[in-house]
Amino acid sequence: VQLVESGGGLVQAGGSLRLSCAASGITFSGNDLGWSRQVPGKQREMVAGITRGGGSTNYADSVKGRFTISRDNAKNTMYLQMNSLKPEDTAVYYCNLRRTVLLTKYDYWGQGTQVTVSS
Repeated sequence: VQLVESGGGLVQAGGSLRLSCAASGITFSGNDLGWSRQVPGKQREMVAGITRGGGSTNYADSVKGRFTISRDNAKNTMYLQMNSLKPEDTAVYYCNLRRTVLLTKYDYWGQGTQVTVSS
């Protein structure tokens, strides 16, 4: 199983980026997906999540109204559209797939992509 993020980079405050996460060895369909981020010295925090059917999303308060998570099961890809970026959004962003088998949850993570927002 491999998840690969792309789309990170350097952007000025107020700008936008779209992150992508592609999977191999596993299908997105039927699994919950999410994005998290981490800065050095801090715990990884959940940014956005989307349910297996795509019918429900949730966001951290800090990104509500600015970030949008979406998924394309046919392409086995998910996205994080980030608008109105702020310097405090600077972090390594990770995509996550959670597979639930009976009552056991299995988490898979990508290697991360750096997002840097300059002021």
